[in-house]
Amino acid sequence: MKKVLLVCAFVLGISAISFAQDNNGDQGGGRRRGGNPTQMAARLKDKLSLTDDQVAKVTALYTTQVKVQDSLRTASNGDRQAQRPAMAALRKATNDKITALLTADQQEKFKKMLADQAAAQAARRNGN
Repeated sequence: MKKVLLVCAFVLGISAISFAQDNNGDQGGGRRRGGNPTQMAARLKDKLSLTDDQVAKVTALYTTQVKVQDSLRTASNGDRQAQRPAMAALRKATNDKITALLTADQQEKFKKMLADQAAAQAARRNGN
């Protein structure tokens, strides 16, 4: 009986530790839905077949975006409504810069990917 209790305590302890870890690689303390800039660029590399040079440039763009987003969050004191227009403009600017780095075929895939993401976000907002 003691062994069963010991195993249960061990399993519960491991479960608590695994839930406490931040597995998305964000070093800033908060949780980023998309991951850190390196992970975001790696996803694009897989989906768009980016070259190593493109990956490096995209990673730099995402790193800059994350820093500006963090400063916007700080400046708005957590007011999400105040953040929304500036964040949208920042994302659009970053996506435009990424698009400029891509080949024509990659641009088409990227635009489709962004459209799919927007549709999924709209569906979540509408409760579908």
